[in-house]
Amino acid sequence: MNLGLNGKVALVLASSRGLGQAMAVSLAREGVKVAVTGRNPEGLKKSVELIEAAGGTALALSWDLSDPSVIDGLVSKIEKELGPIDILVNNTGGPPPTLAAGQDPALWQKSFNDMILSLISITDRVLPGMRQRKWGRIITSTTSGAIAPIKNLAISNTLRAALLGWSKTLAAEVAVNVIMPGRVVTDRLRQLDEARAQRENISYDSVVQASLKQIPAGRYGDPQEYGDTAAFLASQNASYITGSVIRVDGGQIQAI
Repeated sequence: MNLGLNGKVALVLASSRGLGQAMAVSLAREGVKVAVTGRNPEGLKKSVELIEAAGGTALALSWDLSDPSVIDGLVSKIEKELGPIDILVNNTGGPPPTLAAGQDPALWQKSFNDMILSLISITDRVLPGMRQRKWGRIITSTTSGAIAPIKNLAISNTLRAALLGWSKTLAAEVAVNVIMPGRVVTDRLRQLDEARAQRENISYDSVVQASLKQIPAGRYGDPQEYGDTAAFLASQNASYITGSVIRVDGGQIQAI
């Protein structure tokens, strides 16, 4: 299937590893020129290698989402070296696991700045150009905890739910969709499973087996499956899809 994306330019935030990296590579396979961002030089290097191996063009940017002062300069660099941004993939790393009660307000504030305000600010920077060219896609990557809260991930559950509200509201103005993973194999998922095993004093394999029982597909997802879904949402073929939440979860999420 030709997704009609050849020659487009994408900015994929937090794409030096995990799901961000997978989305960047899937877009590159469709001929998209991709700006990848992150704070880990080795991870960025790996993302560039994967994109180039897929026949794509990549620009690696060291980007700390907690610093709003760098937004204009980095977006301008992308526009100069790759071209105007057609596709924005809003993605961030996850906050530390926490209970809901008793958290330091400073942690809530930092997480809000990193995970919400940064994405809104970057979106506002690229939207005028999309509107001027009458073509653009915004994809927000969130988590299943936004609609089915996950135990011990209070900050993530709360702030990702805020992203849903913002994205749905923005979708009345421009083309925006949300993509939501279930249990897709990444370093982050393994860390969370290991933390649960330690917290509950059970084996890592026991955690995995308990999770698999809750997934109708009977397995964890492959990051490429998530990335390919994002590429489809960015495509011409998905031009009549907006304001939707697309779950890539093997049937795990029970909410309607």
